[in-house]
Amino acid sequence: MLFTKHKNLIRWIFIGFSFVIVTLILWNTYMFFQSFKAEERIKMENWSAAQRDLIKSTNLDGDIGELPLQILQSNTTTPMIMVDLDGNIEHNNLDEKIAKNSAYVKDLILEFEKENTPIEIIYDGKVLNTLYYGNSPLLNKLKYYPIAFVLIIVLFASLVYVFYRSTKIATQNKLWSGMAKETAHQIGTPLSSLIGWTEILKIEEVNPEYIEEIEKDISRLETITERFSKIGSIPKLEKTDIVKETIDSYDYLKRRSSKLIDFSIDVPKTAIPVQLNAQLYSWTIENLVKNAIDAMKGKGKLSVQILTTDNEVKINVSDTGKGLSKKQFTSVFEPGYTTKKRGWGLGLSLARRIVEDFHNGKIRVLQSEVGKGTTMQIILKIDKDTPQNT
Repeated sequence: MLFTKHKNLIRWIFIGFSFVIVTLILWNTYMFFQSFKAEERIKMENWSAAQRDLIKSTNLDGDIGELPLQILQSNTTTPMIMVDLDGNIEHNNLDEKIAKNSAYVKDLILEFEKENTPIEIIYDGKVLNTLYYGNSPLLNKLKYYPIAFVLIIVLFASLVYVFYRSTKIATQNKLWSGMAKETAHQIGTPLSSLIGWTEILKIEEVNPEYIEEIEKDISRLETITERFSKIGSIPKLEKTDIVKETIDSYDYLKRRSSKLIDFSIDVPKTAIPVQLNAQLYSWTIENLVKNAIDAMKGKGKLSVQILTTDNEVKINVSDTGKGLSKKQFTSVFEPGYTTKKRGWGLGLSLARRIVEDFHNGKIRVLQSEVGKGTTMQIILKIDKDTPQNT
């Protein structure tokens, strides 16, 4: 109970604590790098002093001693380049093949100068040589360690986020599927009763036109029940004439919409076979049409058009409503997004799932202009091979 009440506070405390730990680790790594770099500087200064002793002993024909020789011979990792007064270059711990390229060596001198301050080897008040040295391989690895560490943390955090989000989405999907199936179950009882009352009205010789319309609504309720029962399961697709299914959905919605809406439809005269789940497709058209009517506030022009290419069929639903801005073209399909005061913002999200996930098609805002209207488009593949069910 306490955790639930202060969940956000605990989450931010955990994030802050993690940030502090990461910062301390990176700071400690940085300080270690600087300490190691300082030690390497001392080592190179000792090497320079040993080199000066070598020059001194050479000029005085004396013995250099064992210690300077050990210092000069001990450096086997740090790359270095020594330039004398005449511009002659000596190098150590560089690849021999690379070192033969004079242009590359000059670039390397500039790079070393940026990494570390050059050391002047002074003898008898004169600068005889200038030592340029770079970072040792170990120091270079240590330099990139914080970057690798941060990348690992980002990768781990991303995996945790993806796992958490996937789990959350799976739980939500399971909840919605359960609610949908329960809704379908609850609708079933009054629906059965309505069918019974319809039969009684037939016996009572009520106007057949009234009964016909009631039966259409009952059929619609049966379709809605079947839609909800399919949520959470993979729908079955059959080869279906999409022109007929579009006209049927259009006619039903037209008869039950405001007379202030000017409906029009433009479809081919011939059948267009598509792998389709008729109930779910009808649901999609219904969502698009209802959204269009809402956008026009119950008054305007609404048109449905079917176009074909060699392999695709395109269904356009256009309105003369308030329109959308460019930035809304993709966000309107996000769950929960709505511009209405009332509504769950699930219509277009559901439509996208039906079209793209179940039918391998596409749904998009084809065009829209604020104050002038919107055209939504569904794209499905034409089925030319599978025999049509009869």
